[in-house]
Amino acid sequence: MFDALPAFKYNPLTWPRPIGLSWPGGADRVRLDVEEAKVAVPDFQSLMLPLLKLNGDAQEHNVGEATEALARVFALSEEDRREMLASGVQTKLVNRISWARTYLQKAGLIESTGRARFRITARGLQVLNENPDQITIKFLKKFPDFVEFLSSRVKTEKEDKESGQTPEEVLEASYQGLRQALAQDLLEHIKRSSPSFFENLVVDLLVAMGYGGSRADAGQAIGRSGDEGIDGVIKEDKLGLDVVYVQAKRWENTTVGAPIVQAFAGSLMGQKANKGVFITTSQFSRDAQDYVKKIQQKIVLIDGEQLAQLMIDHNIGVTEVASYTIKKLDMDYFEG
Repeated sequence: MFDALPAFKYNPLTWPRPIGLSWPGGADRVRLDVEEAKVAVPDFQSLMLPLLKLNGDAQEHNVGEATEALARVFALSEEDRREMLASGVQTKLVNRISWARTYLQKAGLIESTGRARFRITARGLQVLNENPDQITIKFLKKFPDFVEFLSSRVKTEKEDKESGQTPEEVLEASYQGLRQALAQDLLEHIKRSSPSFFENLVVDLLVAMGYGGSRADAGQAIGRSGDEGIDGVIKEDKLGLDVVYVQAKRWENTTVGAPIVQAFAGSLMGQKANKGVFITTSQFSRDAQDYVKKIQQKIVLIDGEQLAQLMIDHNIGVTEVASYTIKKLDMDYFEG
């Protein structure tokens, strides 16, 4: 979805003035003052403060509005606006605004209100009141939420060069960073979903993984448990030679402890199952993980992070944006 993170170049708020931009609609308008000069598409860090200011009216906005507004703020030409990524699937401007939005959201300065929609938070308004000269990654590191997000991301390009990584290693690290960011976004959306949506998600994933027979069979076998989760018995294979007891909890901040997993293990016998899968959108305690290693039944624990990774692996809730093929010299061709 996103291109590699570019280096910080621009600080539009330190340029001469003026060019004004305001959102339509009444007194709650937000204005930016920047130089009216033609520039290339700014890097994503340069877009963070202008994007936050555009949300200063505390109203809901969307990516389309932000793209048009920031294009005018930076006096981008039509050619700049249409400049595409190398993959040809997205413009650089939209891509970098998406990165800026992601970073502001991870720092808790804006919040998602729906598909491609967002709104400033109380923390974001507080930052605007402080009137910073710029918002960069370094600035956002003052927020613990953002530091936690960064801990799962790849090194910067400078750090990669200093580490002596090969181009292949840098590419792999970049891929893993993008994948981790996608997994976090998936998990956030899952936690905000309705119980019925969560039920369908689990069924879709299990079927994609080869369990439950057909989609209809799996959907009938699994039902809601009444505690923000689901449970049921599904076929381990299409022939139904064995069964798997499935329980899933759409919990946000509740750690699943050993007593809950022990109760799940006790339920297997009543369900005439020797194998079980326990899924949660939160996490399992160390005691719970140790417990399943000691018992006779085979129980697999899938926490929120693993759930998101499995969804990516099996294309549930995600779509492919670009595919890159790495090639090497074929010596057989030249020596054959």
